[in-house]
Amino acid sequence: MSEILDEEELLTLRLCIDSKWTSKEKGEDDSVSAGNVSSVDSKISRLLEARDKVFGEGCVDIPRYHEESKNVRLVGLLFEAATAVDIHDLSSAIDTLQEIYMSSSLISDPIQRVVAYFADALATRLFPPRSRFYGSMDKICATQEDEFSAFMEFYRVLPFYQFAHFTANQEIIEAFEEEAVINGGRIHVIDFDASYGFQWPSLIQSFSDMATTTTSRTISLTITGYGRNVEELRVTKERLESFANSCANLSFKFKGILTGSSFTSIDVEANSTLVVNLPFYLQTLSSSQETKDTLASVYSMNPSLVVLVEKEGNQRTRSFLPNFMELLYFYTAIFDSLHEHLPLESIERFNIEKNYLGKKIKLEIGQGHIEETFEHDKSWKETMKGFGFEGKKMSSRSLSQAKLLLKIKSPCTMKGDGANCGFAVFKRDEGHEIALTWRDRALVSISCWRRTSW
Repeated sequence: MSEILDEEELLTLRLCIDSKWTSKEKGEDDSVSAGNVSSVDSKISRLLEARDKVFGEGCVDIPRYHEESKNVRLVGLLFEAATAVDIHDLSSAIDTLQEIYMSSSLISDPIQRVVAYFADALATRLFPPRSRFYGSMDKICATQEDEFSAFMEFYRVLPFYQFAHFTANQEIIEAFEEEAVINGGRIHVIDFDASYGFQWPSLIQSFSDMATTTTSRTISLTITGYGRNVEELRVTKERLESFANSCANLSFKFKGILTGSSFTSIDVEANSTLVVNLPFYLQTLSSSQETKDTLASVYSMNPSLVVLVEKEGNQRTRSFLPNFMELLYFYTAIFDSLHEHLPLESIERFNIEKNYLGKKIKLEIGQGHIEETFEHDKSWKETMKGFGFEGKKMSSRSLSQAKLLLKIKSPCTMKGDGANCGFAVFKRDEGHEIALTWRDRALVSISCWRRTSW
């Protein structure tokens, strides 16, 4: 790795990029020669040209294939670039990222693809929004419509979210059945991330079938969903209500609430089964106080069940590099599984990676989210117990349903129950969790919790 930039070069880069990257103090001489500025501009231009060959419109016409040893080198370069970014060694960061761009492709093997997106996320850290170079890095940014379309394709192709949703729904159904004598056929679910509402049609259908075939009364299902904006909640409400209207013997209501709103506005009918759904939610909180407030509020609701869904490998520390590597391992597994499910030339796969996964990687790394999440030195299991919850053993029906889902969604990868055979599900933590893995790499886990019995 090249030496750290001297004082004059740092000042030059500050003018070209952003002052947060330099260690110069205010009041020092800010005179920079036109020749130095031109030289730095040229260096950055070469980086952007190399990037454009990967992310430009013509990228799909230049596949590059490498031997495994060369991909190992590519990963090594990515780690060098991340290290340079972490210590503000801009010269090394630019040189290494340029080399990565020149050696990677979005239509080659999974390693090259994931390294390209991670390199691009690192590059965006060099060019904050106010920089005059930021516009050149904007080609990967997806519109909301592109992102939604890519998410739908991702949801359909891989069992990642479907595993989480169907397994959680099975536990919710069983919680309702356990309280059938007292709940009067009423259940209320509080969803801390309703997002597009993809989890709930299957639950709506299940309760409709239950009311039609096994009970003599209509089942009342209410979902209170937190969302990022009013429009998203409106669309989710319309979509779910439209679906529920076609389901017999079911009374359905959806109430959307903006994320961050008070819990006091949630009205739950007496004796109804109350379930709190925390899908990938706690890991997004940016302070320990937010976690404390959230779990204290959940506890005060006295829910019948709390469903916790976690993305694996997301245990934060205060150090950038360990977080970076954990995210790299996680997304490498995702890209590898996509590679097995969709052909290399698939436009669908390209859209998923560019407009959904690429954007998530950029948000987590390139725009600083990796540092915003507070250091969490306890497992979520310890955290939940510390707030008065005890784990519930996951049901055998949930595990069986998850295995059936994999057989339907990914038959080509289900070659056995052992490691390195594609997707697999298994119980762990003495039956208190069910995890989804890809080639023995855990991707997502689900656990269920209840208030501790005193």
